[in-house]
Amino acid sequence: MFDSVKSLFSKPSVSTELPSPLLVKFNDYYVTTKPTPQNAVDIFKGEWSSSFPEPFADLKAGGIPLFDDVRIHWLDSEIQGFEGKTVLELGPLEGAHSYLMERLGAKHVVSVEANTRAYLKCLIAKEVLGMARVKFLCGDFMEFLRDDDCPQVDICVASGVLYHMRNPAELIGLLAQRCTSQLFLWTHYYDAEAVTSHQWQSRFPSSRQAEYAGFKHTLYCQEYGEALQWGGFCGGTAEQSNWLSRGDIIRCLQHFGFGEQKISFDVYDHPNGPSFAIVAGRK
Repeated sequence: MFDSVKSLFSKPSVSTELPSPLLVKFNDYYVTTKPTPQNAVDIFKGEWSSSFPEPFADLKAGGIPLFDDVRIHWLDSEIQGFEGKTVLELGPLEGAHSYLMERLGAKHVVSVEANTRAYLKCLIAKEVLGMARVKFLCGDFMEFLRDDDCPQVDICVASGVLYHMRNPAELIGLLAQRCTSQLFLWTHYYDAEAVTSHQWQSRFPSSRQAEYAGFKHTLYCQEYGEALQWGGFCGGTAEQSNWLSRGDIIRCLQHFGFGEQKISFDVYDHPNGPSFAIVAGRK
């Protein structure tokens, strides 16, 4: 028995054998060519969604022109310009909208990203494009918004995030506490007819009634399914999210004080579900 107890405290033997080169290829983590922006982009090769703007349009990344997104240009026109304004951005993905808002004159952009791979892509984009007035933060923006230290800003930009929330009404409510002027949303929304016509019933297996801060609404459970397996997955922090109907999104904004609303980019037949953009301001 003494020997068995003694063995618990004995120094473990250390193997001097190197791991098989078939298992560990240390040089996979090194670049052996001269430094280029493409080397940095290729760290996440095959995972990019955005195509880079000039003078870096030749970089092999994604295919969507988010660095010159017409939705942000529209927002710029609706708020009488970004010039001199502070911005809180949620879910920057790859920093494309962050870059464009800086180019349009934003005084300072704080951008919060929970997906660690997306966050690192934002840092790559920041370095490649030389963003000077954008600060990327790695973490859950819901926790950031709940924190007393979260700053108040002129403009809140939440593009492509509302439909990834488990409690989307809470997100709008929290943004109302931080946004002094206008809130921009681009989002998908639940529509029963669209779900039926596209045979998406398996994506939306259930619904339930909910209430947040006095706002009563319906939540439609959405499951990501196979999308969770993609390395470039850019959804929420859980395997499911809850969608709101178009009407409930509009009423929720009104409930939290955003009574002035302008809608554009209203696309009912979007391949991922009906979507629209809305700029909501305080009366």
